[in-house]
Amino acid sequence: MTLIPPRVERGQTIGVVAPAGPIKPPRLAAGLARLGDAFRIRLAPSLETWERAAGTPSYLAAPDEQRVAELMALLADPDVRAVVLARGGYGLMRLLPALDPDVLRRDPKPIVGFSDATALLAWAHHAGVRGIHGPMIGQLADLSVREVGDLIAMLGEPVARGVMPWRLAAQVGQGVIRGPLVGANLTMISMLAGTRWPVPVAGAIALVEEVGEKPYELDRYLTQLILTGVLPTSAAWVLGDLVRCTDPHPPAGEADPSDAALRVFVDRLGAAGIPFTYGAPVGHGTRNEPVPFGAAAELDLDTGTLAILDAAVS
Repeated sequence: MTLIPPRVERGQTIGVVAPAGPIKPPRLAAGLARLGDAFRIRLAPSLETWERAAGTPSYLAAPDEQRVAELMALLADPDVRAVVLARGGYGLMRLLPALDPDVLRRDPKPIVGFSDATALLAWAHHAGVRGIHGPMIGQLADLSVREVGDLIAMLGEPVARGVMPWRLAAQVGQGVIRGPLVGANLTMISMLAGTRWPVPVAGAIALVEEVGEKPYELDRYLTQLILTGVLPTSAAWVLGDLVRCTDPHPPAGEADPSDAALRVFVDRLGAAGIPFTYGAPVGHGTRNEPVPFGAAAELDLDTGTLAILDAAVS
């Protein structure tokens, strides 16, 4: 059974932590400013001091032990009613074995993130607690007022979003598909396959985005998911933004077409017999709509619409 966290009331505290890559102070400050006075903010200690332990790799915000301790402290704090990641990057996979799911189960609270945070959303799902696939603090400054408002509303209002106001492109397949909506990063779906915390795409409508991967790398991840049997278990895929998924030096020597990344998905999803559509405003660009992770959803391939039938909070 999935535990739906209680709503975060205006003026309550949200925790902000960087359990993956580092974030620059101006970027953090700009994102926090976009939340206005909706919530009190509790920053993890490393985001307060900006001190990095000697020898910490440049791609990690802090040593593993420190990132685990800061994340778990926020999850255990009864005053903190949600945890929003400062940014993604890389590093959450390293932490999963050290995280205690009982802490989250005892006091369910929504975790908000995407990209590398897919790993943490999957961990929370396997712990039995619903998270939110949505923008992190470092991205908020790039988003519209409406999208920031949507995140605040999703945390604070126990209301299903219903039919999303998205303009989805041409569909492959027909009819209505129902299943849990699982927002995820393609790389993380591939990397977590076979672990204790796989992204739960079986029977799901997978809402997938990616950034900075070349077309052949996208092909590699999707083919791996076909060979492991993960991809064919999906009910359908909805593609979000594929940001900077180009190859400046294609092996053939000729420039790739502008839709080369999309063509990879068309080929690989078609090979697996998976219905899909694309154009969801989700990803690493200047749009990133929040969605509740694992909420019941309905994809109508005849009309090109997606309806979210469950709320993120209770």
